[in-house]
Amino acid sequence: MALPTIDPYPLPAPGELPANRADWPLEPDRAVLLVHDMQRYFLSPYRSDAEPLSRVRANIADLCRACRDAGVPVVYTAKPGGMTPRQRGLESDFWGAGMEAVAEHTDIDPALAPAGDDVLLTKWRYSAFAQTDLAERMAARGRDQVVVTGVYAHIGCQLTAADAFMRDIRPFLVADAVADFSADHHRSALLYAAGRCARVLPTADALAELGATAARTGA
Repeated sequence: MALPTIDPYPLPAPGELPANRADWPLEPDRAVLLVHDMQRYFLSPYRSDAEPLSRVRANIADLCRACRDAGVPVVYTAKPGGMTPRQRGLESDFWGAGMEAVAEHTDIDPALAPAGDDVLLTKWRYSAFAQTDLAERMAARGRDQVVVTGVYAHIGCQLTAADAFMRDIRPFLVADAVADFSADHHRSALLYAAGRCARVLPTADALAELGATAARTGA
């Protein structure tokens, strides 16, 4: 039940993205950027010098910089190592015991380490909202949009987007700032999100909307 070996695959180009049912604008004064589970354990199956990880890492870094500049909160999730069977719950039936409580498993990728006022949440289930105070933190700051990046697209990223939708928080899934087990899994996650619960967009569009709105509001 270990993580699979993940072969390199190309990220989808903007022209390959599924059509969105929702056309929400991305607004810096309403948004939170979520860097989902970019821990060394989850990234270890990838080749670091090849797509998807090489570009995903760079795109997330660009989004982090843009959001910090625009005053958009940046929130990281990280699962703990050495979870007890009770803490692990049903995930153990699919993935085994999970990561160990060692830095080479639990640390956030050094290229994307939290900075300044960034928030690091301990995450327990697929969705970043499950058994955390993410929704409460967002409500306290008047935020009702979440920009989802990280791994894995068809597991935690997709479920977080769906969970946000059911809480009336608008999710934005950044197509080339998430990575998955394969190109097919990746496409499946984008198709579901665009048709059922989120706006799917490329990094370039997210950056443009963040920058354009930030410039208008003086954020």
